[in-house]
Amino acid sequence: MCGIAGFAGRGDSGVLRRMTDAITHRGPDAEGHWAEEKAGVFLGHRRLSIVDLAGGAQPMWTADQQLGVTFNGEIYNHAELRAELKMRGCQFTTDHSDTEVLLHGYREWGESFVERLNGMWAFVIYDRTRQRLFGSRDRFGKKPLYYFQEGETFGFASELPALLQHPHCPRNLSPLSLKKYFAYCYIPAPRSIYERVWKLPGGHSFTFDLGSRELKTWRWWEFVLDADPSFSPALVTSDALCEEIRETLERAVQRRLMSDVPLGVFLSGGIDSSAIAALAAKHVPAGQLNTFSIGFNEPSFDESTFAQLVADKLGTRHHNDILDLDKSVALLPEIVARLDEPLGDGSLLPTYLLSRFTRQHVTVALGGDGGDELFAGYDPFRALRAAELYAKFVPRPVHHAIRLLAARLPVSHENVSFDFKIKRTLMGLSYPPKIWNAVWMGALEPSGLAQLFREPCNEEEIYSEAIAAWDRCAQPNLVDRALQFFTNVYLPDNILTKIDRASMMCSLEARSPFLDIEVVDLARRIPWQLKLRSGQTKWILKRALDPLLPREIIDRKKKGFGMPIGRWLREGKFTFDHARTFPYLDAAFAERQHAAHLSGARDERLFLWSYWLLSQWMKR
Repeated sequence: MCGIAGFAGRGDSGVLRRMTDAITHRGPDAEGHWAEEKAGVFLGHRRLSIVDLAGGAQPMWTADQQLGVTFNGEIYNHAELRAELKMRGCQFTTDHSDTEVLLHGYREWGESFVERLNGMWAFVIYDRTRQRLFGSRDRFGKKPLYYFQEGETFGFASELPALLQHPHCPRNLSPLSLKKYFAYCYIPAPRSIYERVWKLPGGHSFTFDLGSRELKTWRWWEFVLDADPSFSPALVTSDALCEEIRETLERAVQRRLMSDVPLGVFLSGGIDSSAIAALAAKHVPAGQLNTFSIGFNEPSFDESTFAQLVADKLGTRHHNDILDLDKSVALLPEIVARLDEPLGDGSLLPTYLLSRFTRQHVTVALGGDGGDELFAGYDPFRALRAAELYAKFVPRPVHHAIRLLAARLPVSHENVSFDFKIKRTLMGLSYPPKIWNAVWMGALEPSGLAQLFREPCNEEEIYSEAIAAWDRCAQPNLVDRALQFFTNVYLPDNILTKIDRASMMCSLEARSPFLDIEVVDLARRIPWQLKLRSGQTKWILKRALDPLLPREIIDRKKKGFGMPIGRWLREGKFTFDHARTFPYLDAAFAERQHAAHLSGARDERLFLWSYWLLSQWMKR
């Protein structure tokens, strides 16, 4: 796991070094810089050494010096690809570096070679023969890649602070991106917080021609649901499918045990991380698998007893740290200051705390990310059928009255409380189904966005990513359309971004077996009726994992990995300067929302958290 940066055009080696210095946390073990000043090409790298510790230095070049690469990520099938490339006559100079596979793969198979990769990556290859840069990002965008083009200069980096070290990188905030931030709690690709600075979306590649200075980007992969008729609930035996799920996931876990440094598993006590731990334990000597969890002194946010239950059953070497959440909140300003752009996910702090604790023992950790998105694990999936009926039969004036009545429910700040779910559900149902999921998960509904930005809310523009995911779904049912949203938008731009930033702040590599391409291809072919059944989320996955996990884990309700943000706001743990004005935002609206939350009249935790986080980020 590493950090990359570079540019083609105006600039010098000093600029390149400042860019890589800004992402030292992503690669504390080594650094590499390469410059061809005549061509104006500069490649930089920061390394967190995981595979081939002696031979994996970057930027790496082919023996003839015609291809060079700077690479962030892991290619889990690199040994198989290396063997195939050797049979085609390729001469390798490293012992087992996955980086070198990228160079020979590009030379042998061209731009489409990325389709053969199983892993996570963001890389840029300098092709000196064709005088161009070629870059790519993995299917779900697990590894980040930002870029800009201003005139003759093209720059790229793993994080925005590195990109901003280039003097020609734009620095103006984007009003539309700010709107999307409050609409989603994150900024979906390809946009970034800055105008004319972009994220390369997951499953995309680019070329930058050094002669014409033309930049081209294209999508090479997209998650598309395609239910296999042979998996029809009327035809398939659940036992056979469950066995296939277990075997496929186990192969994905086994691939991710590849490491030349100490490795462990995040263990929350939920079914996804527990499944990864159970399958990893089958391939590690008894009692040698390290598992990690953190617990909190607030019961509604603590899952450590479930993690311990799984660890005891599996016989892992379990590490658990019990923390005082109220004391941990003091770390938030420091964490937020290190974010490259605002990210309003409420589990940012515990994810960072878990990563920091885990990094004290190992350098690599496997986690359960992706299971909820692939197998319909979130609460909104359970609400879809009732929401459809409600929207069909409840007239708009009656809906408004019901919202007013629900608003009178007492506010609770427990984790995913009943009143919170009811109010959020009704809020989403005030709008078209295409944006239900985004509104349910966002900081503000469209009417609130209109007030905050003092102009009408253009729903088509602000929620364009959610609407595109809805429209691209070939299946007309609400479950598949929700799956498309959570997998194509929420997963890459919120969940994976949070995991990457929180773990890499601690120089820890996080791996996600559920996002192995073999697992993904199986999951997308399973009909939604086997994922959501009789109101039970992840039905087929739970059946598949039943032989591996304690019944208490299979049957437990989803808790989530969050913080008591609502209570902290009521107690004044976050300081707001409402007299300070922010570009494009109505501070008076924010002050009213704050006052309503302090009085207990409304629960405005998601907006206030996102607003406070933005204010802290802007102080930087």
